[in-house]
Amino acid sequence: MTQPHAALHPRSWKLPKGYANGIAAEGRIVFLAGQVGWNAEQQFHSDDFVAQVHQALSNIVALVNEAGGGPEHITRLTWFVLDKKEYLSRLSELGKAYREVMGKHFPAMSLVQVVALVEDRAKVEIEATAVVPM
Repeated sequence: MTQPHAALHPRSWKLPKGYANGIAAEGRIVFLAGQVGWNAEQQFHSDDFVAQVHQALSNIVALVNEAGGGPEHITRLTWFVLDKKEYLSRLSELGKAYREVMGKHFPAMSLVQVVALVEDRAKVEIEATAVVPM
């Protein structure tokens, strides 16, 4: 199987860690709403930041599966977090949770600290774009 996308990386740039600066892809574009760390019944099982990230990413992969794709077809993730310091202080744990769900696939990513999320118990919301081969 050929790569579903190609990372965009100028030779003179330092390599990013855990994300791509850009992705080029062909196929059916799938746009996902922001996913929080609750299950299919819209219930939070944890108030832990890393556990919520794991669940939000799992929700994203489940939605991409519905479109006929997998984690490797995700081209962009935008993270909205309540606490940038918690994100940075838990990078090792986040990396483990990320790899459990996404493997070693690193799409283009952005992270934004926000004042609040619509769901009061949510500590993170992640929205995604995927490009699934036709």
